[in-house]
Amino acid sequence: MKILIVSLLKRKVTPEMLAARPRVIYEVANGLTKKGHQVTLLGTGDSQIPGVEIIPVIEKDFISMPADENPFYGETAYLVKLAKKVEEIGNNFDIIHNHTYPEFINLLISKNIKTPIVTTLHAQYFPEFDDVLSLFPDAYLVAISQAQQRLFKKAKIYKVVYNGVDTNIYSFQEKKDDYLLWLGRLSKAKNPDGSFMDPKGIKWAIKLAQETGSKLLLGGNVEDMDFYNKDIKPNLNDKIKWLGPVSTELTLTKPEVAKLMQNAKAFLMTINWYEPFGLVMAEAMSCGTPVIGFDRGSVKELIVEGKTGFVVAPEKGIDGLKEALKKINSIKPQDCRDHVVKNFSTQTMVDNYEKTYQEIINMPKK
Repeated sequence: MKILIVSLLKRKVTPEMLAARPRVIYEVANGLTKKGHQVTLLGTGDSQIPGVEIIPVIEKDFISMPADENPFYGETAYLVKLAKKVEEIGNNFDIIHNHTYPEFINLLISKNIKTPIVTTLHAQYFPEFDDVLSLFPDAYLVAISQAQQRLFKKAKIYKVVYNGVDTNIYSFQEKKDDYLLWLGRLSKAKNPDGSFMDPKGIKWAIKLAQETGSKLLLGGNVEDMDFYNKDIKPNLNDKIKWLGPVSTELTLTKPEVAKLMQNAKAFLMTINWYEPFGLVMAEAMSCGTPVIGFDRGSVKELIVEGKTGFVVAPEKGIDGLKEALKKINSIKPQDCRDHVVKNFSTQTMVDNYEKTYQEIINMPKK
């Protein structure tokens, strides 16, 4: 197949990128190329994927570009150029796989080309997202979990395809050290009263470590230094440590993250928001490390209760997390690994997208 993958412009797509959307794009493009398909990526000029032709819409990703007086105008201008480029070259391909941020921008031109567009929904659900996607009833929308799919009441979801992780990088390790691990984003989002929303739940992880005397390693990208300085830094000590420099972008490399996950006693998914997928859970389990997570979003789709970790009812709060931690040694690392290899590997994800493309291409023309 000749496949056009339409990327985001906010970030480049390279083997080193750790942000979820560019990582999934990389793995899909790389996997399809290895299977013999002709893959082209439309996105940023600094993207790099072996064997994939890159058609640049912008020289560098938005994050690497110099400051602009009006970034909203600049970024939306490039997004319009991206959509128009899809319209211009789209008919040269058998299928188009749309991963753009935001997902709906390229749907504006879908009626103007014959090639079908598959759109993966990476973003968290919100009502306006549902509303705007419902304006395109013929679109092939792919959710990344059943939990995400259930939230959309107006938009028509075509199917669910789970994300996948590279099980070679996130390789298995039986022996564990005695620390808990939390990795995530410290968001700018705030509650109505002005307090930090903490969607990824870092404060739960800290509280668990404090109340159980556990060693805890923390890391991630800090979008708001006030959040870090007010809610995180005062809690750091010889047992609760922040990994690497504090930065708006994650500074850890994939091998460093893999090593941290391989050695952790448990990975904490103490989220306060409705997680669409959660690649970190699959990565940790791929390394043989169990996950303790609140039952929000996709958590119970990824964790097999009592076998690869524990799913905690949010209303049980810290007591539920402590109860799960007491049982963590009952989890067999090999069970965690086997679960991910079977369900959440890059190979499985690529195979499922390949089947989806073929299914759509073979449909009778409307």
